[in-house]
Amino acid sequence: MVREFILAGALVLAAAPAGAQNLCGDRGEIVKHLNKGYEEAPTGMGIAANGAVLEVLTSENGTWSILITMPSGGTCIVATGEAWEEIKRAAAGKPQI
Repeated sequence: MVREFILAGALVLAAAPAGAQNLCGDRGEIVKHLNKGYEEAPTGMGIAANGAVLEVLTSENGTWSILITMPSGGTCIVATGEAWEEIKRAAAGKPQI
């Protein structure tokens, strides 16, 4: 299922490699839209080597989105999907399969 995001002009389509498109805009507006429209909320985050912040937002019904916020402040939705499942973190050196 393809999900479309419309934020009443708050988001701007940005070109990405291989013809793909990301939806970009103000982080607060994007998070607000994902919460209101899909009941998604941040559940994980990390900082990339280039200083960008990667966030995973998930919902109780299994939808998910991945956001990237660049050091310059721009935020883009880079992936969305369904059937999110939490996996218990394995102890170091003991991969879970």
